[in-house]
Amino acid sequence: VQLQAYGGGLVQAGGSLSLSCAASGRTLSSYIVGWFRQAPGKEREFVASINWSGSSIDYADSVKGRFTISRDNAKNTVYLQMNSLKPDDTAVYYCAARIPFSGSTYDHWGQGTQVTVSS
Repeated sequence: VQLQAYGGGLVQAGGSLSLSCAASGRTLSSYIVGWFRQAPGKEREFVASINWSGSSIDYADSVKGRFTISRDNAKNTVYLQMNSLKPDDTAVYYCAARIPFSGSTYDHWGQGTQVTVSS
């Protein structure tokens, strides 16, 4: 499956952005999809993930209550709604997919989209 993340941009602190992760090649409904981010000089970190049905969702503590992950399997797309953005949210955001088996790794990655939050 090929992934493409888009929707990033420049926003003021307190603002909102919505990211999309569109899949091609295979149906995304077979995969757990996660969002990750990497800020300059920092390691990539987990942001959120969602299973195929949306019944299992996880968030990093740093984004709980502000970010919402969702998916539309009919559109082969996963979304990340980001509200109350902070300058610390500035990073390149990536979406990734893994098969829903214990121990699987995120083997499919999108190219990333830049999110910049100004203070």
